[in-house]
Amino acid sequence: MNALIFAAGLGTRLKPLTNQLPKALAPLDGKPLLWHAINGLKGTGVERIVVNVHHYACQIIDYLNSETWWTEVVVSDESEQLMDTGGGLLKAQSLFIPNKSILIRNVDIVTSTNVESFIYSHQQNGNDATLMVKKRSTSRYLQFDRSMQLCGWRNTKTHEAIEIFPVDNKQELAFSGIHIIEPHLLDQLGEVRPFSIIKAYLELAQNNRIIGYEVAESDLWFDVGTIEKLKKAELYYKSGKNSFLR
Repeated sequence: MNALIFAAGLGTRLKPLTNQLPKALAPLDGKPLLWHAINGLKGTGVERIVVNVHHYACQIIDYLNSETWWTEVVVSDESEQLMDTGGGLLKAQSLFIPNKSILIRNVDIVTSTNVESFIYSHQQNGNDATLMVKKRSTSRYLQFDRSMQLCGWRNTKTHEAIEIFPVDNKQELAFSGIHIIEPHLLDQLGEVRPFSIIKAYLELAQNNRIIGYEVAESDLWFDVGTIEKLKKAELYYKSGKNSFLR
């Protein structure tokens, strides 16, 4: 299996920390977020990890080269143009081991969810893509039918909505920033350009199995993309609940 860690973001919500540091190198318990993201993939069957870079790309590349990792780690360089999540996936395509699933995660996510169980569910159900989702408050919700097939999206702030097909009693869940995609879907994404992978999933869901994997509400989950949330995660870690770091 391949893995892709999205580490190219500008980290604007982490300012002033990211004025001279990429988000991926922001410290959590004395280690960069990227360190936690890479080591959280141990034991999942990942054979190659691709890390995309843009903001302070050289700092991330230097850091990756300074460490000895448990598996092969390579860089997808977006220094010239930030490609967003969908474009970042397509730009990295040539770096993946061919014909193997791609586990994707944001660098600023930490969770206690069992990633191995998530992967197993994806494989056993023959999904084309599986999105990790959770019941939590957010402004943007993914919508699923009773079989957990992706069927829509809704933004509660802007009132924008996308409906793939009409469904009674839609279930609305928040995306957790971790997903798996089968390589054949990449051929349906068009040319390399900046675009959102979530919007692409919504289009692909018309003819493919794009399935939500709901994790337990008790599972810890942090988007540490802001100073406040990074501090909150740090407090959890120092309280002795460090098993949540994945």
